[in-house]
Amino acid sequence: MGSPANHLAIASLDQVDPKDIWQKDKDHFVHPWTHFDSFKKDGSLVMGRAEGAYVYDLSGKRYLDGIGGLWCVNIGYGRREIVDAISAQALRMAFFNPFVDTTNVPAAELAAKLASLAPADLNKVFFTCGGSTANDTAVRIAHYYHARRGKKSKKQIISRVDAYHGSTYLTGSITGRPADRSPYLHFVEGLVHHVSSPNFYRAHEVLPNGIGKGMSEQQFCDYLIDELEAKILEVGPDNIAVFFAEPVMGAGGVIVPPKGYHQRSLELCHRHDILYVSDEVVTAFGRLGHFFASQDVFGIVPDMIVTAKGLTSGYQPLGAVIFSERIYDAMSAADPDGWFTNGYTYSGHPVACAAALANIALMEREDLNGHVRKMGPYLEQQLGTLLELPIVGNVRGHNFMMCVENVMDKATRDHFPEEVNIGKRISDHCERLGLIVRPLGALNIISPPLTLSKEEVDELVSLLRQGIEATMADLRAEGHYKG
Repeated sequence: MGSPANHLAIASLDQVDPKDIWQKDKDHFVHPWTHFDSFKKDGSLVMGRAEGAYVYDLSGKRYLDGIGGLWCVNIGYGRREIVDAISAQALRMAFFNPFVDTTNVPAAELAAKLASLAPADLNKVFFTCGGSTANDTAVRIAHYYHARRGKKSKKQIISRVDAYHGSTYLTGSITGRPADRSPYLHFVEGLVHHVSSPNFYRAHEVLPNGIGKGMSEQQFCDYLIDELEAKILEVGPDNIAVFFAEPVMGAGGVIVPPKGYHQRSLELCHRHDILYVSDEVVTAFGRLGHFFASQDVFGIVPDMIVTAKGLTSGYQPLGAVIFSERIYDAMSAADPDGWFTNGYTYSGHPVACAAALANIALMEREDLNGHVRKMGPYLEQQLGTLLELPIVGNVRGHNFMMCVENVMDKATRDHFPEEVNIGKRISDHCERLGLIVRPLGALNIISPPLTLSKEEVDELVSLLRQGIEATMADLRAEGHYKG
């Protein structure tokens, strides 16, 4: 769909020594989420170019990108329209400061566009550098809002186990994924409270004392809402500023909550004057088939929507908090000391905003949301065929946001021992076969570019099946699995 950018820059890769780049990376580039032991041993897979739904390493080997870069390359690679918009804006004006009372054309246009796409009265936009800083800013907005209303005690934050909201000091603390709580890092104490993950497949584990075993989905949802209310009453409604929730949990395992969960959580929060933040860093801009999933998929209008990733399809770093007129009115009420002292040098960066505008225009012109609503169910159906395999315990997600959970025993849902590293084994085999999927413990995440054709969906599922089957053969040979 659409025309790729020209390959003038790619030609220069012919002059690149792959071993030299690999060594420079190993010697100097400290990667996000580095596992030092394995990195020192293996280094990195160096990618050199990309086009459509495919990426190529420096040897020229092609891989189907089953993770869309990192949940973000929604329109696919090599889109000339985005490259031209970036280039033109960089030449016209690469940057000017956005502080206080200066602005730029792309930032103003993009803010208005986002307001038009967001639900109800979410008409105010604060730009950041990415998802982490956007969630961090959402907390600052919540605190400022309550304080301006004379409710300075409302500071506490409620999040959820398995949630991912970023990696700043604050958003890392709001995050509830156990794997992200490194014993060598510090986290904010006494400010953030976590309630249970809405993972129905693991209800027997996520609820205390195994009480989730045998629950219906409705009973599970009832428990979660009762637990949230109990937590609110325990902390005190007058002390709680904000509740964070991803419409579908991303890095926590592509967890789709029980039906009605978000609506009931929102009603509960509003009853207690608690702001509701919908973290749509992953779910927005088409991944679920809509520009925003909060209202169109889950039937809620939150107080704030946080977005990043698909906002520019990864062509430039950019995040945004989109929030209601009601919040803005309280924040901006007359006060000579009313400075909102929060922001970033690159808030509303003109080149990034130009990329976002071009990205949205392309999505509208090609009706990528409609394409996802058509092709997403097919992806779900084809991935569902993997349940035929003995170690695939669960396939879940929605449209182009999917996950395969691998288990040692389907009946008990027990995982393989951690040292087996089942998700990584599968992703390694897939990589060898020419498919990139993301391993997270026992999981393999699938979040491809939204442009995938039926044939590319078939290719993705076929290669993933082969990767799982090759892993099963290894496990049998090593004595880890007898099925």
